[in-house]
Amino acid sequence: MKNLKWIYLIILSVVWGSSFILIKKALIGLTAMQVGSFRIIFAALFLILVGFKSISRLSLRQWKWIILSGFLGSFFPVYLFAYAETEIDSAIASILNATTPLLTLIFGALFFRAVFSQNKITGVVVGLLGTAGLILSGASINPDQNYMYSLLVIMAAACYAMNVNILKTRMSDISPLGIAAGNFSVLLIPALILLYSTGFFELPIYSSELELSIIYVAILGIIGTGVAMIIFNKLVQISDPVFTTSVTYTIPVVALGWGIMDGEVFSFWQLVSALVILIGVFIVNRSKDIISRYRKQAT
Repeated sequence: MKNLKWIYLIILSVVWGSSFILIKKALIGLTAMQVGSFRIIFAALFLILVGFKSISRLSLRQWKWIILSGFLGSFFPVYLFAYAETEIDSAIASILNATTPLLTLIFGALFFRAVFSQNKITGVVVGLLGTAGLILSGASINPDQNYMYSLLVIMAAACYAMNVNILKTRMSDISPLGIAAGNFSVLLIPALILLYSTGFFELPIYSSELELSIIYVAILGIIGTGVAMIIFNKLVQISDPVFTTSVTYTIPVVALGWGIMDGEVFSFWQLVSALVILIGVFIVNRSKDIISRYRKQAT
């Protein structure tokens, strides 16, 4: 399990690190509302198809947590990120997402009676220092960006943080596929309603630019959301919440790589800050595992 959680972390880092550039490309031909809606729709169709049996096994008691988890962990963040990237670079959005582990610690202590070791707190702080360095250096070379939109990413990170605590303390008895498929079966209808409200189905002409954007968001929905959510839910079950959310430290490294290839500016100090983030991940995972203690507190 110790080796497996690192494999899952690497896979999620690559997949979710690539999600930000896909959002950016999808926004060329679609609005933020349309990108968010299509992302949920594609993910829902995929997960319902592969997880139909898992959905049928969910009990009435489990559905209340499935619904709450779906909106916190997927619905709100999907739209928040799409709107944020209309004003800020994809790499910057991924960097701001690294506030998730700190918020996970705070929410875990406030609402879930979680106790974390000094090493984990230190690792999160180090990671956030690296994140701050990335933000400051990014702001200095992109002064024309509206950083008020960065608050949308912080809001999305808060949703992720609350969701990962709920997954760990209330939903450990549900299969990862059951959680993901259940989440998106609930979100499919709201996403279709929002997509319809944008007037997308009334467009007279579908351009090649629009079709390409839909392809990008289809990849984003099926791989970046559908497949990734199954892996993420499994990772939550075999590790602790802080390790799980430390994926938000490695995501920016991947996202920055895509940003460079797409012409986004990247400085030496951003590279240094990215290395500091990775050091934070290492420190977080030097401490003893706290899964048993966390489960005992939850019960």
